[in-house]
Amino acid sequence: MKNFKKRLEELNQMYKVLIAKPNTVSECSNGIINRYKNPVLTAMHAPLTWRYDFDPATNPYLMERFGINAVFNSGAIKFNNKFVLVPRVEGADRKSFFAIAESDNGIDNFKFWDKPIIIPETDVPDTNIYDMRLVQHEDGWIYGLFCTERRDANAHIGDQSAAIAQCGIVRTKDLISWERLKDLKTPSPQQRNVVLHPEFVNGQYAFYTRPQDGFIEAGTGGGIGFGLSKSIVDAVIDKETVIAQKVYHTVYEAKNGQGPAPVKTTEGWLHLAHGVRNTAAGLRYVLYMFMTDLNDLTKIIHQPGGYFIAPEGNERVGDVSNVVFSNGWIVDDDGTVYIYYASSDTRMHVATSSIERLLDYVINTPQDGFTSFASASVVTKIAADNAAFSKKQEEKQLQSHL
Repeated sequence: MKNFKKRLEELNQMYKVLIAKPNTVSECSNGIINRYKNPVLTAMHAPLTWRYDFDPATNPYLMERFGINAVFNSGAIKFNNKFVLVPRVEGADRKSFFAIAESDNGIDNFKFWDKPIIIPETDVPDTNIYDMRLVQHEDGWIYGLFCTERRDANAHIGDQSAAIAQCGIVRTKDLISWERLKDLKTPSPQQRNVVLHPEFVNGQYAFYTRPQDGFIEAGTGGGIGFGLSKSIVDAVIDKETVIAQKVYHTVYEAKNGQGPAPVKTTEGWLHLAHGVRNTAAGLRYVLYMFMTDLNDLTKIIHQPGGYFIAPEGNERVGDVSNVVFSNGWIVDDDGTVYIYYASSDTRMHVATSSIERLLDYVINTPQDGFTSFASASVVTKIAADNAAFSKKQEEKQLQSHL
């Protein structure tokens, strides 16, 4: 009993220190975002009451009874003046579930609510659910769109990894009671990374989709799609229009998909997306941005070349290395943008920017020219412009001394 009490005290103390650890901005910045040094959520942030049986009669060695492997790919929303994350919590058993963590400032001291979210099942139970996008829709509901995964019934008996992915939908008013709606129906055999647009479009619900031929490979599908449904309770998209194609030898040559719901600005809709390319070390996931027209959501009007955020340092190491992924961001009242991203399918991070900075980045950063010649030409022009600017400054200084 003495060892039990000592171990319990140590566990509680370590947990308190972890939760209370302050976060600070990393020294290096590209002027677009400020990365924060510490992850905001990890497996160790999961409450001890989820992982341990505290009864010495049934757990005399105070063993972990339910292991948490990772906390990542989090939806995000500002709710009751709190920064709220709904991450994918993956157990040691590989199954994922959703839970709510909140913070007063959005950068540290995230604490999980007492219990995970229980998502009601449909007639065909989900084997696994993950990667929820949270959207406060103009119809008054908060919607959660997530990937629901079930085994492919047509797969060979020896293939226990073949799966069918579709979009599950829930809605809530209080983040406590969640109503499960019917899964989204689209022309595509597989759907992942589906996002609900926050406003009605022509009186209908608008969705960003990611049509795929297979569970992993996009095949002839891929790209960020767009479609409309008259209903959300029984959502059906009859036609998908791909608005952002995969492109050879770019950061989105293998796959790409919408991250969180886009943000409305005076200049257009800001989008955060993920791009995937294949390398000798496997798939590499990065984040990139683009902007669509305020009135025509299928029209991209600005898209900077290359990635917006890529994995750096320790972010590159984890269960699925060399990956960053985002399905949640929050725009605060003062225009600060909190970008929540996961690294290597393991942990959650935060970076901050502002609407003003992101507009500057998206509108004024050169687009991808898709060739080495074009890239070298862009660098040459920037260097030439800087040389011309320096010469003008020197001439002004010379004039001021005359």
